[in-house]
Amino acid sequence: MKKIIAISFALLFLSSCGIVENVQNPTEKSTEKSSESSDVSTSIVNANSTTESQADRVQNTSPAESGEVPSTTLQTNTAVSSAVRGDSAIQTSIWSVVTAVTAVQNTVANGNGNVSNSNTSPVQVNSVQTSAKTTTVTSTPVVVNPASEVENHLANMTLHQKICQMFIVTPESIDGYDNTTYIDCNFHTGYEQYPVGGIILFSDNIQDSGQTAVMITDMQNDALFAGTGTFIAVDEEGGNITRVQEKLGTPAVYNMEYYGSVNDWQTAYSVGETIGSYLAEYGFNLDFAPVADVNINPYNELGSRIFSTDPQIVSDMSSAVVDGLQSQGICSTLKHFPGLGAGNNNTHYGSVWIDRTYEQLAECEFTAFRGGIQAGSEFVMVGHQITSASGDNMPGDLSHVVVTDWLRNELGFEGIAVTDSHSMGAIADNYTSADSAVLAVEAGIDMILMPYNLSEAVAGLENAVETGRISESRIDESVMRILQKKSELGLI
Repeated sequence: MKKIIAISFALLFLSSCGIVENVQNPTEKSTEKSSESSDVSTSIVNANSTTESQADRVQNTSPAESGEVPSTTLQTNTAVSSAVRGDSAIQTSIWSVVTAVTAVQNTVANGNGNVSNSNTSPVQVNSVQTSAKTTTVTSTPVVVNPASEVENHLANMTLHQKICQMFIVTPESIDGYDNTTYIDCNFHTGYEQYPVGGIILFSDNIQDSGQTAVMITDMQNDALFAGTGTFIAVDEEGGNITRVQEKLGTPAVYNMEYYGSVNDWQTAYSVGETIGSYLAEYGFNLDFAPVADVNINPYNELGSRIFSTDPQIVSDMSSAVVDGLQSQGICSTLKHFPGLGAGNNNTHYGSVWIDRTYEQLAECEFTAFRGGIQAGSEFVMVGHQITSASGDNMPGDLSHVVVTDWLRNELGFEGIAVTDSHSMGAIADNYTSADSAVLAVEAGIDMILMPYNLSEAVAGLENAVETGRISESRIDESVMRILQKKSELGLI
């Protein structure tokens, strides 16, 4: 018996060290265990481009490993086998030990070997009882909550890359041209230096259907090659504000004032659906529409772009357009929070002061914006108007009261807050690009549209983080919102 125990424990030790070979079950002639090799597949994605420079670029994805971990084969040394060959009782005892060790090693191998893309952690062996008569192996899976794709993506980004994601710019801000209608090496180089979160196109960028589709595809490929896809945006409200329909002859819709007078949800939905359909066809994924302002002052800068003087009609019609755009995979944008309809000047050319009490805003403007927010609008654009009720004498998109207290806390908006263009007079004439970017982020803004000088704006935010004025966690908060939406759009 002592011999049996000694050999059994020796065999257990040797098997755990991977030394033993060729033990056979005395009740069987032979037992063979085969192993399956792991397959490694590599995907190479070619960036689609019609320009000569992009045709030579290849986008490599990380290899995806699959397959099963080879099962463990327990074998014994010929010398050990010979020592016990003549004693069947010893062989039976040894085989019980081998069986137990095999079960344990296979359990551990299956738990630690990444057999499948499972979210459960390696299997833990809780107990192993071994004797010549019994073998019991019990395993309990431990469920973990792995980091999400977006969290992993964010963790692998540099501060510069994260800050760049917080800007939407014209292609000319990237390549330095006066007017961009195609993508070349200057754009490639510029985008590598400033991998921005979005690009906005205007009428001058659009020549014909083929050119537009190719240009947008090339932009998106550059962004994906840099690591994160981009928002491709346009102001396509319908009526007088149409960059794409104006140049390409896509289906036209009336000014929003007309649909407000009709006040039919399905008709307004069809407006968003129509616009969204042709935008998606060319590769756009973000529309800076609909207007959710209320027509309070007949001398405001928006006019027929506004649905109605009735905030509830504005709420209903704008929410219908939001739904229509989203049905085609296009992100919508409510604008210009907290409302331009009571003003009588134009923020393109200078500061605009709007005298409104908080009670007036809550009853009118907030009601108008609430419908689209509840419909799930992905973006809200905050305007440059100074609203007296904020009490800080700041443009809306630079005001913590407007962005955080009102938009986030009062209206419950959880999407992406974007500024109106920072090239407009209300901002560019009064603030540097660096200062306006920092103030916007401090106010609670996620993305800054068209800074007057992109490099200065990015540097301003980087310096604010480095000096501790803005925490990196505050940057991460906005970038997480941006990346989450991009993940939903398949841009990560």
